[in-house]
Amino acid sequence: MYISLSDRSGGKREKPRGATTALSSEVPFRLSPVILWLGLVSMVTDVSSESVTAILPLYVTGFLGLSTIAFGFIDGINQGASALVRIAAGWAADRSGHPKRIALAGYGLSMLARIGFLFAGGFWAVAAIVTGDRIGKGIRTAPRDALITVSAQPEHLARSFGVHRMLDNIGAAAGPMIAFLVLLMIPNGFSTVFVVSLAFAVIGVAVLGLVVPDLRADGLKGIEGAGQTAVLPKQRRRLFAFSWSHLREPGLGRLLISAGLLGLLTIGDGFIYLVLQDRDSFAVQWFPLLFVGTNIVFLAFAIPLGRLADRVGRVPVFVGGHIALLACYLLAAAPFGGLWSTLGCLILLGGFYAATDGVLAALASQLTPPGKLATGIASAQTVVALSRMTAAAGFGVLWYAVGASTAMVAAGALLACAVVAVVFILPGAKPKPVNA
Repeated sequence: MYISLSDRSGGKREKPRGATTALSSEVPFRLSPVILWLGLVSMVTDVSSESVTAILPLYVTGFLGLSTIAFGFIDGINQGASALVRIAAGWAADRSGHPKRIALAGYGLSMLARIGFLFAGGFWAVAAIVTGDRIGKGIRTAPRDALITVSAQPEHLARSFGVHRMLDNIGAAAGPMIAFLVLLMIPNGFSTVFVVSLAFAVIGVAVLGLVVPDLRADGLKGIEGAGQTAVLPKQRRRLFAFSWSHLREPGLGRLLISAGLLGLLTIGDGFIYLVLQDRDSFAVQWFPLLFVGTNIVFLAFAIPLGRLADRVGRVPVFVGGHIALLACYLLAAAPFGGLWSTLGCLILLGGFYAATDGVLAALASQLTPPGKLATGIASAQTVVALSRMTAAAGFGVLWYAVGASTAMVAAGALLACAVVAVVFILPGAKPKPVNA
């Protein structure tokens, strides 16, 4: 049983959104220009954000001299502060029918937060700035993903997300590379990285505001190619018409439970890289290249794994990504180190993101009732953000108490149990049929 969207082909009945091998192979893949522009916006924005993320662990624990507990708290904010606004932003996008406007507000807030890094000098200042930046991310993500969903061919939904994530991760790889080059030329040149980050954030906001079209979307209609403006249902025009009814959908509920359980055992990338640095004691200036390696792998696998998810099923690919994360934990905790061990960790971590990031959004959109597309996507992203925030803070304390390797082994053991549980939970997440 599948959800289908009815008017992306001018009112003709379409293939269902959850189509698998036969259906996805019948319809040629075409990339919407909207998805391309959104990918370019995400690319330059990720240059901005990831250049800072790549130096944040060293900036907090080295330059500022704070403990792993302090970094765990800041990384928890980095992972989860966006949860404060994700559902509200998704609801606002659904109600207004203008996801771009909500997304633009989020990108703008993150841009303003970049200015704060130029003046931050302590724990509370950094925590406040990271909070503002991540709230901006929480505002923009679900409306942006809703635009991708209504602009994509339903038969190639995960693949379309994969294209967007590929462009996104070109920026995610370039950002740490820029940070590496800055630190290589300017020892302790953190302020220079912050200036570069701000410049790219401004470019991203400008492209979104000036180039991306202001499409209307109501969660039922794909705009690109429809040749008409969607009409919002009357009930969505009422003030404060928010409802949690979408959470009662059995399929979406199972997905939220599974995503939350796995998120509780997904520690931040920064901690994995700090474990590798602690084990191998490589020079500090090489640290940002760990982020580069992960994002290059993500970039390489985003489209193939998205296409695989459309063909064989999104649940198996999503679960398989977390198995790759488990293998990464165990390899990072191994007593032997060296170049090949580090490269193995980066490949596994990049594969994890490629198999889960866009696929989760595709699953959520597939399981969300009509009219609440952005809200459903935001709900899944909120659960992941909150659970990962808890994981980051908890792992920081665990590392401080028992050491890096032992903490990593414990996280891996718990993640293995969570994966087994999710194998039994997620297969029951079936979308309801919708009449065309």
